[in-house]
Amino acid sequence: QVQLVESGGGLVQPGGSLRLSCAASGSIFSINAMGWYRQAPGKQRELVAIITSGLSTNYADSVKDRFTISRDNAKNTVYLQMSSLKPEDTAAYYCNAIIRLVSNSPNEYLYWGQGTQVTVSS
Repeated sequence: QVQLVESGGGLVQPGGSLRLSCAASGSIFSINAMGWYRQAPGKQRELVAIITSGLSTNYADSVKDRFTISRDNAKNTVYLQMSSLKPEDTAAYYCNAIIRLVSNSPNEYLYWGQGTQVTVSS
């Protein structure tokens, strides 16, 4: 079984910073793209940032120049460095990953973490 576990959320003042981590574990052959999404109360889940296995990145316009996504392939971990946080960044943050489980099958599967809460408030 594969698990994605997020950490690093919490309460931070406007203008502050947080670093989220998401570690994938289990029977993993390789990981393709990894991403961060967020969902605020009463709103749909939205893409925050994604990073491919080749380290190409893409960001939502609302977080460009404030958030940075990165990954450590040796640790099967994706990070989200968040700076200049705003109250509107308050949400549950979820990571996901597209994972290939075995070497003798090209099939890939999408897995999600359980989420970590980020609250930006004074």
